[in-house]
Amino acid sequence: MSPTDPARLTADLIRCPSVTPEEGGALELLEQILSAAGFDCARADRGGISNLFARWGAKGHARTFGFNGHTDVVPVGDEAAWTVDPFGAEEKDGILYGRGATDMKSGVAAFAAAAIDFVHTTPPDGAVILTITGDEEGDALDGTTALLDYMQEQGEAMSVCLVGEPTCPNTMGEMIKIGRRGSLSAWFTVTGKQGHSAYPHRANNPLSAMARLMDRLASHELDQGTEHFDASTLAVVTIDTGNPATNVIPAQSRATVNIRFNDAHSGASLTEWLRAEADKVEAEFGTTIDMQVKISGESFITPPGALSDLVSTAVAAETGVTPELSTTGGTSDARFVKSHCPVVEFGLVGKTMHQVDENVEIAQIHQLKAIYSRILKDYFA
Repeated sequence: MSPTDPARLTADLIRCPSVTPEEGGALELLEQILSAAGFDCARADRGGISNLFARWGAKGHARTFGFNGHTDVVPVGDEAAWTVDPFGAEEKDGILYGRGATDMKSGVAAFAAAAIDFVHTTPPDGAVILTITGDEEGDALDGTTALLDYMQEQGEAMSVCLVGEPTCPNTMGEMIKIGRRGSLSAWFTVTGKQGHSAYPHRANNPLSAMARLMDRLASHELDQGTEHFDASTLAVVTIDTGNPATNVIPAQSRATVNIRFNDAHSGASLTEWLRAEADKVEAEFGTTIDMQVKISGESFITPPGALSDLVSTAVAAETGVTPELSTTGGTSDARFVKSHCPVVEFGLVGKTMHQVDENVEIAQIHQLKAIYSRILKDYFA
């Protein structure tokens, strides 16, 4: 059996137009390749989303290494702005272009190739599981969560898991994610009383209350950071009133904030704080303030230890770089996996993800496969 080429597999996956929630042929391709390599494959589709579960080795083995990733991609955007076909997988000067090249078809290809070659050349005393979803870039309601639900129903389990998201800001090997901040969005609607702007005493301007509330929230210091996390942040992302008239005080104003929070908080504690601040402004201005909250994920940490040491050692051996253990960035599907087993994330340099002309260095794909291969070898040694 010749070695599995992760760059060729990445190109084949890029050619699958798998914009969330479309499967686009990507998981079908992986299922064919993994099945041919001796993996037991099953689909854990739910809610119109395609998900793939693949296992090599005995079900329920005490030593089971898991990989997690996604084949869905964000929309192309302005296709006219691209200099290449977004789904053409064009190669130029050692660079592979296409939507998903970085985020994260290259990561999936690298761990699939590493797993296939590893179990063929060095069959381990244990099992290797791949969980690959088509719903990471969307609402993520029926993606990795559906896979984990399927595994629980079937008595399947991973001992540890590595998520192959791009984690390196600039240089290959520089960062491993051992946790992630939580994410919460809150939508506020302030209702006052419409009136003539020349007679403000006959109206109750919701914009005054909204401005006060947004200022209070944005200027509040949530914390100064914790042992493994930077300080939490709150961003006002939009304020909308939609009033085209200069002589009318509007009846309503709306705003949205997004909070990225560390382990000093929970979604519930932040929701309570936001409601308390809204209540103060409501009482001060005599308006009513409706608040809706969505918690996309709680903060979590996999404490430095055996799993992060395993990955760090492999990264350093293959790149010569000792990676930083970090919790920066946005959310990922690791927020779901952390309730199943210890999880860390390591992948490529993510500079071009979601951009026009998204691309990846082909040499880095091969390097990533080598890192994943060494991780598997060391884990089962």
